[in-house]
Amino acid sequence: MFPSRFPRPVRLGLYGLATAILLVLCVLPTRDLPDPGTGDKFEHAVSWFILTLTGYVLAPNRRLAIPLFAVGFGAVIEVLQANMGLGRHGDWADLATDCVGVATAVLLFLAVQWVSRQRRQPA
Repeated sequence: MFPSRFPRPVRLGLYGLATAILLVLCVLPTRDLPDPGTGDKFEHAVSWFILTLTGYVLAPNRRLAIPLFAVGFGAVIEVLQANMGLGRHGDWADLATDCVGVATAVLLFLAVQWVSRQRRQPA
């Protein structure tokens, strides 16, 4: 069974969980986070790529709503980080990097859909 066929409350709950995990990781004080050594910008791009792709897996018909939510969520995170005073700082370059992750996920989603349509068409 595809995740996109789960009942809507389950899909919303799973996406809410993914969003909550990302929120916690983004607002924890820096000293409480592990440092994988990949760099802040890479982590942002990958995180927002995963968030967007998770949305598409759970709701593939929400082509515009998912990336718009992800970009808006990124902006909210940067505002929170700028105002919370726990060793984090808002950085609009992080938001731009979030947008790169979102755009990459959108392009991957569209490419997979295009390939799927091409395979279904009779030769």
